[in-house]
Amino acid sequence: MRKPSVSDARLYLCTDGRRDRGDLADFLDAALAGGVDIVQLREKGLEAREELRLLEVFREACDRHGKLLAVNDRADIAYAIRPDVLHLGQDDLPVPIVRDMLGDDILIGRSTHAPEEASAAAVEAGVDYFCCGPIWPTPTKPGRSAPGPGLLRHAAVLDTDRPWFGIGGIDLANLDEVMSHGVRRVVVVRAITEADDPKAAAEEFRRRLTAPR
Repeated sequence: MRKPSVSDARLYLCTDGRRDRGDLADFLDAALAGGVDIVQLREKGLEAREELRLLEVFREACDRHGKLLAVNDRADIAYAIRPDVLHLGQDDLPVPIVRDMLGDDILIGRSTHAPEEASAAAVEAGVDYFCCGPIWPTPTKPGRSAPGPGLLRHAAVLDTDRPWFGIGGIDLANLDEVMSHGVRRVVVVRAITEADDPKAAAEEFRRRLTAPR
């Protein structure tokens, strides 16, 4: 099944391995069927073998639905599992080293938390997309200050064709506000991982993100 380009992507989901619930495959099927374009395993502290085991479940789900699989931070894990996307933070390996390790076929994303970081990511060689946030404080990034909507407004007027996503505390209740700052792509966590109906939540995000404006 053909996978979307990152330019076509609108909805990016980060989730842990849901080992406490034991429903990872079913959850991923629901979220991806609902309209998630990219899904990333984000669970700190995993041993490499356990992360690879969980990522095999992610890979199978992404292949079933023709969606993009992302690895967070770790180029070594990406080298082993060969995902579609490796997402890098500001303190991770430099992009040229990652390209030497993984080649040109993998997509590389970049986290940004300040206007100058967003401006740099918009033109950084080898980067395919970037994320701006967190917009609001979020328990998934404890202790990290939130730059707020000003960062989104800055990214919205950058002279770049590179796709970018808003991230941090986004849910269906504040999505319209987020989009009012120029955001057309979002990264979500709890709005789908804690939803009673993950498929319906993803469907509503997609409907609103793709509606004519």
